[in-house]
Amino acid sequence: MALKCVAVMGWPDSGRSIASGVVFHGVRNSNGEPRKIFVSLGRFSGPADNQKTGKSSTGNDVPGKLCRNLVSLPKPLTISVTPNDGTKVRISFKGSPGSFTEDAALKAYPNCETIPCDEFEEAFKAVESWLAEKAILPIENSSGESIHHNYDLLLRHRLHIVGEVQFVANFCPLALPGIREEKLKCVLSHPQALASSDIVLTQLGVARENIDDTAGAAQYVASNGLRDAGVVASARAAEIYGLNILADRIQDDPDNITRFLVLARDPIMPRTDKPFKTSIVFTLDEGPGVLTKALAVFALREINLTKIESRPQKMRALRVVDDSNTGRA
Repeated sequence: MALKCVAVMGWPDSGRSIASGVVFHGVRNSNGEPRKIFVSLGRFSGPADNQKTGKSSTGNDVPGKLCRNLVSLPKPLTISVTPNDGTKVRISFKGSPGSFTEDAALKAYPNCETIPCDEFEEAFKAVESWLAEKAILPIENSSGESIHHNYDLLLRHRLHIVGEVQFVANFCPLALPGIREEKLKCVLSHPQALASSDIVLTQLGVARENIDDTAGAAQYVASNGLRDAGVVASARAAEIYGLNILADRIQDDPDNITRFLVLARDPIMPRTDKPFKTSIVFTLDEGPGVLTKALAVFALREINLTKIESRPQKMRALRVVDDSNTGRA
């Protein structure tokens, strides 16, 4: 087995966002005593990337030159502190005001300033270009699956995972004032929201139309005065766009949880008084039992794994994030 490369990121193991950073410590033995994992940190160098603005680009990435030393100890990290209440913190997100992602950002930082973006990659670039201090993006849903596109973006960009938010969304059917449920002919929303509200929408007998953003759907119905169309979105979206809430919590699973990651330009050294989550990305050579051998490294050291996911590499080597903050991989 040949380990191609390893990328390590970390954040506190909690339901709210607390700053942390690149992790070399933060797991526990079965008896509750902390263990340490030492992962060397280095720098990647590569040609500078032209700064771009506007819509996300799919240009060819040029791999950086690997310069890390796999036997050296981690270099010291600069510690920076963000106010717990999110004061003056600008957070970029994909979607329109009133989206569930913005709700998750406000849960983590109640007094933050949110910056809506059209695409996930634009939320990354807003932080890289210093238009925002942090970005927040969904990574998985308890009733759905992992959002693989966002995993790709994590590898393509240099941002560090510094927080986690577990958010229980309240799916509400919305409509223009005075419109009752029986008058609706169709309902607009994000595909995940429509799928998660299947039972109620089936009972209503309405057609369903996919929109990329729940809050964007609410804005569309309100701005166009659609009296025969409803929306599945948040209660805050109803307040923002002047729609009425027809019902509450119509999702099939009332405990449907979406996990969001909070990203920042700089990592923050974790403290030693609590366990931290660590994410490791690596590739393996082809061969029988190579994955089993890799996972045995953790099992033999009594390190608990909370999530394991295997993805094809599409005939390419793992893209390793460089340390130049240019967005190259």
